[in-house]
Amino acid sequence: MNVKIKRIDNSLPLPEYKTKGSVGFDLYSRIDITLSPFEATQIPLNLVVKIPKGYGLFLFSRSSTPARKGLMVANGVGVIDQDYNGEEDELRLAALNFSKKKVVVERGERICQGIFLKLAVPKFTETKTMSAKSRGGFGSTGHR
Repeated sequence: MNVKIKRIDNSLPLPEYKTKGSVGFDLYSRIDITLSPFEATQIPLNLVVKIPKGYGLFLFSRSSTPARKGLMVANGVGVIDQDYNGEEDELRLAALNFSKKKVVVERGERICQGIFLKLAVPKFTETKTMSAKSRGGFGSTGHR
């Protein structure tokens, strides 16, 4: 699979998979930014990506970021649509500082990882009833 990308700032690294077994590729902050305690913001990631047909791009925290920085992806995971690839459509990470101290993200710092996932886009068929018996609702597998 070949993926077209455009860097906003060519002095920052290209995205890369750090090992042969890596599933996610590292993305870098384009700017220096300081987040106050419990502040949410968007961190520009320096790339516009043409996502291949049949795939989605998803942004996840790097495994060390929550413990090391006190940052997490504000909405759990960033979902990048296939048609978000215009000249001004720079990837951004919605980040949340969940710590009680200011967090500094430096320009060029690896701040999250991107993962391409193959997608199925179903057609929906509405029905009046479902054929299966109810399991008991939200959280029902934890009940005895």
